[in-house]
Amino acid sequence: MNINQAKNYIKNDVSLYLLKDEWGEYRIPVVRQRPIFLLGAPGIGKTAIMEQVASELGIALVSYSMTHHTRQSALGLPFIKHETYEGMEYDVSEYTMSEIIASIYSVMKESGVKEGILFLDEINCVSETLAPSMLQFLQYKVFGKHKVPDGWVIVTAGNPPEYNKSVREFDVVTMDRLKVLTVEADYDTWKKYAREHNVRSEITSFLEIHKDFFYHMEMTVNGRSYVTARGWEDLSTILNLYNEKNLPVDETLVGQYIRNNKIVKEFTAYYDLYNKYKKDYRLDDILSGNAPETAYIRGNKAGFDERLSVLGMLMDKVISEIKDVMETSEYLTELLKLLKALKTNIAEKNDTTEMISFMEKLVDGQKKRKDNLAKASSLSDKDKYRFRRIIEFFSNSIKILVEKGNENKDVNDAFAVVKAGFDDEVAEMKESVSNVKARLHNLFEYVGKAFEEGNEMLLLVTELTVNENSSRFIAQFGSEDYTRASETLMISERQDAIKQEILELEI
Repeated sequence: MNINQAKNYIKNDVSLYLLKDEWGEYRIPVVRQRPIFLLGAPGIGKTAIMEQVASELGIALVSYSMTHHTRQSALGLPFIKHETYEGMEYDVSEYTMSEIIASIYSVMKESGVKEGILFLDEINCVSETLAPSMLQFLQYKVFGKHKVPDGWVIVTAGNPPEYNKSVREFDVVTMDRLKVLTVEADYDTWKKYAREHNVRSEITSFLEIHKDFFYHMEMTVNGRSYVTARGWEDLSTILNLYNEKNLPVDETLVGQYIRNNKIVKEFTAYYDLYNKYKKDYRLDDILSGNAPETAYIRGNKAGFDERLSVLGMLMDKVISEIKDVMETSEYLTELLKLLKALKTNIAEKNDTTEMISFMEKLVDGQKKRKDNLAKASSLSDKDKYRFRRIIEFFSNSIKILVEKGNENKDVNDAFAVVKAGFDDEVAEMKESVSNVKARLHNLFEYVGKAFEEGNEMLLLVTELTVNENSSRFIAQFGSEDYTRASETLMISERQDAIKQEILELEI
């Protein structure tokens, strides 16, 4: 299965493991809650999906790499405890709490989140002294004498032995206590993740042409050569800063992340060509509706690889702008709920000082929620953005009221000042929506005229359909160009299907 399918399985399993009956008992007894074992090649996103699952379910996440643990750190350190049995005193061996179990309790204490996932990576690389204890842990959720708290689901991960010399293969007894999910690298699945996490379009366009370069493992005379999803994402991050500082990108830089000489050379050459396309086609002019005639002529004559690169650049720009609009829309929706709560409060108190105090409590509440999610390792980038915007809005509103002396004025006038700030942001978003729709229209116009009967229009419509932000944007704000192109493509596809059926029937 691919990593996204694995994520859905894990999300469903965790939800079911945490399901309780009317008596507060877990529907699946803890002893029957098989730990999940995610088995797959390194760097394909196993850790990333755990963060996503925790964030989407609103639970905590504690992660550990088991290669770093000895028997003592995992099980606890021994000490002598005094006990009295039937009138006789004895010295008894006891163990301190496991560092891993203690971390769970610390997260619950600091974040206030009582349910979560304990994620143990590289579980099949444990030290020889720790290996015998893993069977007890996997079945009874116990390290030493200390149990994993109720409400915490165990998910583990590891690499197949061909990728890691430290792997010790589990026997049947151990494997029979696990839910095994075997995951393979899949570019099409990763592409969706890459778009949503702003992986640079130079990389996604290159991999669209060379999908076999997405994940690559081979043994050479110089040792193992490898390329992973993690490597591409980390390369994208450093390229952002290199572009920002106008630093040259060469094979030496790329080779620090992509450990295959052939792929390094091909990507570096493509990167230079890609940036030449940016300059030659004048992308901003295309999206602004002022495409030069040369951009149409060159696009019409270009080969598929060049067309795909240009289309990727244009889509990357528009989808990035759409993402900003949708994040702002979500923020304003949440802010509107809080403003309604504020209005209810002023109706009850009718006091401007109390209104400011209520807003200060809102700010403190948002900060606490953000900090708690961060401590629980389940704060997504989207949530972080929303919290920051809300905190900034109310902090600025309080500042304006105090500086203008509105805290001593009529409470309805004071609320009007706050509401005006919200209205300004709504107006800005509406303008952004209008601008993005215009740029989306210009994108469709260019693709239709420059590429004519090619597959580029199908690629554009498909990408806008499968991308979460663009599909939501179109559903919420509409796009006549998208609707018209979709209908045309559906008719064309249906005609092709009918022709194929006729051929198969030999009519």
